[in-house]
Amino acid sequence: QVQLVESGGGLVQAGGSLRLSCAASGSIFRFNVMGWYRQAPGKQRELVAVISSGGSTNYADSVKGRFTISRDNAKNTVYLQMNSLKPEDTAVYYCNFKTVGNNDWGQGTQVTVSS
Repeated sequence: QVQLVESGGGLVQAGGSLRLSCAASGSIFRFNVMGWYRQAPGKQRELVAVISSGGSTNYADSVKGRFTISRDNAKNTVYLQMNSLKPEDTAVYYCNFKTVGNNDWGQGTQVTVSS
């Protein structure tokens, strides 16, 4: 099992920026996908962005051009740089770690964007 510790959420005005971090520890298989999902009140959890251990990325259409996902494999840490934030980005953001036999989630960090 993998433990995930998130940080970086908070309150920001529309147009502002935040950077989320998620550090993984435990039984980390070399080949994995780390990423971020979010869940707004009354809505289903949705993919925001993911990045493989090889560096391949995938973004939700709603965040393309505004968010950037990156990772430091030496630190087993994934980052999400969020720019030009909108009120509709308000949600709890969850870190996710996937590999063969594992699908682990962080505890979530709140991101609130005020208009």
